[in-house]
Amino acid sequence: MAGLFGKQAEIYVDARPSYPRGWYSMLAARTTLHALAWDVGTGNGQAALGVAEYYDQVIGSDVSEPQLKCGMPHPRVRYLHTPLSMSDDELVTLIGGEGSVDLVTVAQAVHWFDLPRFYNIVTRLLQKPGGLLVVWGYRGVVVSPEFDPIMKRFFDTTLPFWNADAKGLFDGYRTLPFHFENVGLGSEGNPLLLDMPTRLSFNGILGMFRSWSAVNTAKQRGVDLLSEEVVKELENAWGGPNLVRPVIYKAFMLAGKVKL
Repeated sequence: MAGLFGKQAEIYVDARPSYPRGWYSMLAARTTLHALAWDVGTGNGQAALGVAEYYDQVIGSDVSEPQLKCGMPHPRVRYLHTPLSMSDDELVTLIGGEGSVDLVTVAQAVHWFDLPRFYNIVTRLLQKPGGLLVVWGYRGVVVSPEFDPIMKRFFDTTLPFWNADAKGLFDGYRTLPFHFENVGLGSEGNPLLLDMPTRLSFNGILGMFRSWSAVNTAKQRGVDLLSEEVVKELENAWGGPNLVRPVIYKAFMLAGKVKL
C-alpha cells in the first residue's frame, strides 16, 4: 500500500477535497478531553489540520514516506512514519501509550487496513470511557445531469484495476466491520451519510481522477484510462476547461467508543 500511494503523493495535495470544518467541531463535542488526537493514514495531513483546531496535539501517521513529505505544517501537528514492520507495542508506545488518545480519525483510508490489528491498537490507545474512533470516506461526486453519465462511463473502465481493498469504499462502508459503541454518528451496517459541497474547475476534477490508484495501476500495465479522447469527452460534458462548477462529494462516517 505504501508504494501504491507514494508514487502519486504530490497529486494528492491538490486533488483531494477538504473536509467540512463542522465535522471536526462535531467530533470534538463527543470526546471528554482534547489533549491528543491520532490521524491514521494521514497522507498529506488534510484531516490532521482540521482536527488540530480542536485538540492540543495531533499525531499524523502514515506507512508512506512520500506522502508524509507532502505533509502540510501546523504547530500542533507532528507527522510520524509508521512502517508496517512496526510491532503493535512499538506503535502504541510511539503514539503515546495505553489510554493516552482522545480521538482517532481515519479519512478515506480504513478500508486498506488490517482491521483486527488496527482495532486492537485503537482499543489500547483510546482514553476510556471518553475516547472516540471515527472513520469516514467518500465514493462519488455529483456534478450535473450532463457530466455524471460520462463520469460513470469513465469510472466503469477503472473497475478492473482497483485493489480489492479499495472496493470496500464502493458500498459506503456498509459492510465494514465496526464493533464500537454507537455515539449517533453512524454505526456498523448503518453509516451516517454526509454531503461535502464545494466548487471545482475541470482541472480540479481531472486531478482527482488522475490521483485514483486504479488509474495509476492501469498506467503501469500499459493502459491509459485518461487518454486525450477520454479527457476531451469529459471536458465537453463539464462545459469547457474554464468553467467552475458546484459539486457535491457523497461521504459516509462511522464513529464509536470502546465497549466496556
